[in-house]
Amino acid sequence: MTRRSLTALPCAATLGVVLLVSACSGPWSSPGLDPAGAAVPSTPTAAATEPSPTRAAAAGATSEAGRKVIPPYARTGAGDLSAKARTARPLVYVPDQMAGLLQTIDPSTYRVVSSRHVPVSPEHVVPSWDLGRLWVNSDKGNALTPIDPRTGAVGRPVAVRDPYNLYFTPDGRYALVMASRSRAIDVRDAHTMALVRSLSVPACAGVNHADFTADLHTFVASCEFSGGLLVVDAAATRVEKVIDLNGVRTPGATPATGPGSMAGPRMGLQKAATAMPQDVRLTPDGRWFMVADMLRNGVWFVDAHTFRLDHFVHTGLGAHGIYPARDASKVYVSNRDAGTITVFDASTDRPATTWTLPGHATPDMGGVSADGSQLWLSGRYSSEVYVIDTGTGRLLHRIRVGAGPHGLLVWPQPGRFSLGHTGNMR
Repeated sequence: MTRRSLTALPCAATLGVVLLVSACSGPWSSPGLDPAGAAVPSTPTAAATEPSPTRAAAAGATSEAGRKVIPPYARTGAGDLSAKARTARPLVYVPDQMAGLLQTIDPSTYRVVSSRHVPVSPEHVVPSWDLGRLWVNSDKGNALTPIDPRTGAVGRPVAVRDPYNLYFTPDGRYALVMASRSRAIDVRDAHTMALVRSLSVPACAGVNHADFTADLHTFVASCEFSGGLLVVDAAATRVEKVIDLNGVRTPGATPATGPGSMAGPRMGLQKAATAMPQDVRLTPDGRWFMVADMLRNGVWFVDAHTFRLDHFVHTGLGAHGIYPARDASKVYVSNRDAGTITVFDASTDRPATTWTLPGHATPDMGGVSADGSQLWLSGRYSSEVYVIDTGTGRLLHRIRVGAGPHGLLVWPQPGRFSLGHTGNMR
């Protein structure tokens, strides 16, 4: 495919919200909460005995801005589990958004081993920065529910406004709650979830998924219902740029119209939007942000240094989730309405092949197994979970679950720390 250069639209006025924050201790010295909600004593996490993001970056290559960086997925290879992740019980956590359930699958037997009610509308299951806790995000239930990854035990919910998705600052100090309905990114203490400040993003309807640059200084977040992207500093104190995807010409991109496309009722007042960005992931070489667009049926490539749109690649109806392979040689894109997975060659940023799931399938969110051999995806409108062989693309298992499976988490996963979502590990 010949890359077509796209000119990014002028950025909106910067939204300045810079507040003084009281000094607090580092991510491994602050008291947290155990899954039952009780305070736990301060103890070093696995991350404390390994290079911090800043120290590790100092040993890598030099970025265009003169900062030292390492390849973004250098520590997320097959089997490269941290000491804390190795204590986790291997499980797959499936939030059922429609029924308000958390279902758990044993990946050794491919059977559902538990179902538990959680607050209304669980959307994603997210590992904490230090990998010591998992959080079930219930946006309409206004709660985060903790899980002890060592046992899979579910604790008492913590009251949090509108947590559609959850990320963490690279230093592990703050949680970044994507308060989608509230058009805000709420900055909270990463351990207690107490609110520290809130970054209002009125230009962004449906703030949603995100990922960070290789140097961990900036992140890009998607605006699902207004068809744009935000460029935000890592501490979420200000919006540095707004990128409007609406109206940008993309060859071969046709708006999705399938039952799972969300092109109808959920659009609400944003009916004029012609783009619907979903998942955002940095490419293995750190050069691009890939942004899945469910209305344009493909992936935008945004320059990770200049934050300008560069080109667009058609993948399939309802492009939705993006997952790097464990060896960083490929990137998997789930196409929810097409029932397919597009496999990108990470060395060329071009599609290498497409896997088609048999029968009616709606592959959505998920993750890659710790050994890299399987891709797990929820079937958002099919009441099932898919397990796909990453070597052949063959569907290995089709596991029946509740009616609304969404952002499932495969755990444990390799990496030193979690930046959020269903396994944005570094």
